[in-house]
Amino acid sequence: MIKKVTLYALVLATVFSCGVKNQVNDLASDNPIRAQLDLVNIQDDKVSVVIDPGRFVQDTVTYRLPRVVQGTYAVSDFGKYIENVSAIDYQGNAIQATQVDTNTWMFVNAKNLDKITYAVNDTFDQEVNGGIGEEVPFSPSGTNIEPKQVMLNLHGFVGYFDSLKRNAYQIDIKSPTKFKYTSPLTEIQSTLSADGAIKNSVFLANRYFEVTDNPMMYGETEVEEFMVGNIKIVLSVFSPNGVHKAAEIKETMAEMMQAQKRYLGDLNSTPRYDILLYLSDTKKPDSPKGFGALEHHTSTVVVLPEQMDAEALKESMIDVVAHEFFHIVTPLSVHSEDVHYFDYNNPTFSKHLWLYEGVTEYFAQHFQVYEGLIDPAEYYARTTQKINTSRSNYDDAMSFTQMSENILEDPYKNNYANVYMKGALIGMCLDILMRENSDGQRSLRSLLGELSVKYGKDKPFEDDALIAEITAMTYPAVGEFLNTHVVGNTPIDYDQILDKVGLYFTEAEVETNYIQNAGELILSADPERGGIKFNDLVANNSFWNDNGVKPNDFIKSINGTEVTLANANQILAEVYAWNPGKAIQVALLRGDEEVLIDTTTTPTYTKANTLVEKPEATVAQKELRKAWLKG
Repeated sequence: MIKKVTLYALVLATVFSCGVKNQVNDLASDNPIRAQLDLVNIQDDKVSVVIDPGRFVQDTVTYRLPRVVQGTYAVSDFGKYIENVSAIDYQGNAIQATQVDTNTWMFVNAKNLDKITYAVNDTFDQEVNGGIGEEVPFSPSGTNIEPKQVMLNLHGFVGYFDSLKRNAYQIDIKSPTKFKYTSPLTEIQSTLSADGAIKNSVFLANRYFEVTDNPMMYGETEVEEFMVGNIKIVLSVFSPNGVHKAAEIKETMAEMMQAQKRYLGDLNSTPRYDILLYLSDTKKPDSPKGFGALEHHTSTVVVLPEQMDAEALKESMIDVVAHEFFHIVTPLSVHSEDVHYFDYNNPTFSKHLWLYEGVTEYFAQHFQVYEGLIDPAEYYARTTQKINTSRSNYDDAMSFTQMSENILEDPYKNNYANVYMKGALIGMCLDILMRENSDGQRSLRSLLGELSVKYGKDKPFEDDALIAEITAMTYPAVGEFLNTHVVGNTPIDYDQILDKVGLYFTEAEVETNYIQNAGELILSADPERGGIKFNDLVANNSFWNDNGVKPNDFIKSINGTEVTLANANQILAEVYAWNPGKAIQVALLRGDEEVLIDTTTTPTYTKANTLVEKPEATVAQKELRKAWLKG
């Protein structure tokens, strides 16, 4: 990477010094497309963008913003947020721009096309009412444009030409000097205005994929850095009201990622990893509502509520960032042709979401027990919850490979979230089978290591051949499991798999949270009253039951905020993150009577079938369990 940046820096320096005006672009050209973004003169939450592609040899060209971006598995249509598209020729005359569809513009007389200009509106503002009634990009893949902070997921600002997919991009960003910035992209040049108030930065991406894969955060952010082995971690935090500090979050991230590095061993493939955390002020109507994260190959963008208390934020960051960081194994080092040659306008999808998202989620949970961050009982409880959620909320008899390949279509797209439930459980089963068939010596991690060596980030595998290839590299039992339960539609017999490590299910009192009983929601929508109510399951949640909550109690407000169908997701995300010891006020309507719960949260429990260790487990079962959980 350093050599490539240095080479391009020299090429750019030559272009600048020679005063070359118009390089020629064609299919074989490596001349960078120049994208200029103005973060100084922001008006109405819009950024001005200028695209200078160089000279074309075609008469007609098309320019697109992505319809779909990698990692989201949903239609985003970033072209919806582009306004006032215009183009000029080298004499300064207007060239007609024809919008072909939501994300595509066509330009004729392209041999004379000099520049394209447009304004970009941010997507966070479109999430009013939680995005109900309109599809909006998932917040961590979206864009924010405001005086204090700009979230530059560059796929929302910079598009691509069909005929120049192999070209590099030079990205010029003009910003106030007071803004801090962070990005995995290397700044190759910077200059200051005469008065020192404006900074002009130049970045280089070797191809359009690197544009989309390297988010930037500009503004009044806090930045902390630390080392994890030989990986430099850069943490950037925007907390609009200063509720949370980057230095405090850094401590949590450093401890967790040190454990991840020990778990990965030699399975790391990046010298730097960026964490870009946007904390949403949920009291503002134009704040983002899609909480979670979007992975990139060497970074992740995280959006969480700013109103979370410190302990809840810590737990959420551990779960979210742990998952995203493990993506440096897959899909960075192990991925299919669909991922490697991704089509942002008309994508095809790999059959192997069980690998990209499922195994990644499995690692994100398994490393915590493996490295002693949680105890086995907690890990068993989380596994139980994934099994219950997978069986109750999704189609357990759906072929996972078929779902993956058709993830944008019905009925498959409604089962996408099962990649974090059943997908992780598939990873668990494979890990146990690998340990069983190798007398504890091989694991799912070692298999991914072998695949990483065989392929790596620049060599994709053939999608249809992966199952047979894994079978040949491992054991017949692994191939049989994959063909029966991942390619096939036979539900997994978890009792049979978990018996191998001396675990079984029995009813017990288990700790849960304030919106679920061991994975089952204790809340339901109430469309007639436009809000949320408790359902019959609340009677089995000890905290709410002890505080007198009844089935059908309608939630009027939580901690002073009215609860509606529009804001329910963001408010319940905060309730989900409550910890014992939090002062709360919940106003309920029971018929015409208002009931106020003014108390402090205590641990809450429910009765559920949960995973426990067999008292009569054999020595062989105990040894296999030890190898699985502790190596």
